[in-house]
Amino acid sequence: MKDYICSLCPRNCKAKREHNKGFGYCKMGTNPKIARAAPHKWEEPCISGKNGSGTIFFSGCVLSCVFCQNSKISSNGYGKEISVKELSDIVKKLESIGVHNINLVSPTPYIESIIECFNIYKPSIPIVYNTGGYEKKETIKRLDGIVDIYLPDMKYISSDLSGKFSKAPDYFEYASESIEEMVRQTGEPVFDDENIMKKGTIIRHLILPGHTVNSIEVLRWIKNKFGKKILFSLMSQYVPLGYAENFSDINRRITPREYNKVLDYMENLDLDGYVQELSSAKKCYIPDFNIDEL
Repeated sequence: MKDYICSLCPRNCKAKREHNKGFGYCKMGTNPKIARAAPHKWEEPCISGKNGSGTIFFSGCVLSCVFCQNSKISSNGYGKEISVKELSDIVKKLESIGVHNINLVSPTPYIESIIECFNIYKPSIPIVYNTGGYEKKETIKRLDGIVDIYLPDMKYISSDLSGKFSKAPDYFEYASESIEEMVRQTGEPVFDDENIMKKGTIIRHLILPGHTVNSIEVLRWIKNKFGKKILFSLMSQYVPLGYAENFSDINRRITPREYNKVLDYMENLDLDGYVQELSSAKKCYIPDFNIDEL
């Protein structure tokens, strides 16, 4: 990839990015940098199916979530730099072993490389864009016709919380606009005969301890905005990792009472989708990142 001045994400760094180093918020260069590429069976059932989702975990992130479970790659830069051609070869390899889709995890810093990759080779299976939700609508528009399934988070309504925990007080402003564009592109969910998603948008939300009001506001917004046009995935996997120990209000797991409060509200809204069991809040579900296997 050639050097360029970057404004892909809401940070709008306007920083120079060279092929192997960057000077913007994500600190990434223009060449793809990845930490894992393998079948993954811990996504939503319609994404993982029985054969797994072909996940490619990218290094670097446009958010700075203090509780990030993947901080080794999101903020510490762990990963292996590859070429766009090598990325397309990885896509081919994952497709050849029978995964249900190609799942791009935290891909925002590499939009240019991803577009070039799928110009080289477009797989016959769906492409999933798996993001924290902090995106520019204009950037998401560039993926129209490339991405089949969007898998964004809607983490916060509260700007105080998004500023405190993710250094992004404007999170909801950007996430709401970009998710609307995602839903516009995909339309209502489409499944094959085995109930594997072929097209659509699944909006995820992670319950944070002590902040069920934020979760309820997120659920209400999703229901009012999209109704049955999307699937919703309620996540209870929160474990206090990263820098969470520095924040007393989130330095613990969620309680059964908090979990049931949000779950009851979701059921009352009649939102279609998935619910993680409270028992999923375990470190063993965090992917193993090993660049020696790439």
